[in-house]
Amino acid sequence: MLKIGDKAPEVLGLDQNGKEVKISDFGGKKIILYFYPKDSTPGCTAEACSLRDGLDDLKDAGYAVVGVSKDSAKSHQNFIAKQNLNFPLISDPDKNLIEYFGVWGEKKMCGKTCFGVVRTTFILAPDGTVENIITNVNTKDAAKQILELK
Repeated sequence: MLKIGDKAPEVLGLDQNGKEVKISDFGGKKIILYFYPKDSTPGCTAEACSLRDGLDDLKDAGYAVVGVSKDSAKSHQNFIAKQNLNFPLISDPDKNLIEYFGVWGEKKMCGKTCFGVVRTTFILAPDGTVENIITNVNTKDAAKQILELK
């Protein structure tokens, strides 16, 4: 997994509309780059909705939000429409960004061991340097959890 002080790539990937997402697109804002397992699942929906509902406060604090999962662009479009999301979602079906950040790994679901995206939030400085990492994400209060970082 990337560590604090490591750099993210300038090009993060393609969003739900096939548009390239770059660090420099966010005009000097810090970027909340959050990795989540799957669109339209309970925990992922709670996290996305928390960030959606807290976006004004996050913007006021100097943040932009970008979500990443291995779901398709079409799945992201449906998720955004259904949940009224107000930030881009990167589609990473080949797991390039997911593996670069080191968030693909073994995890337990329903008592079974499997591999997938380990829910993780990275706070990136405007130049792409990792400033903070949240591995114990509070899906229901994700925005508040970020705003309370010191």
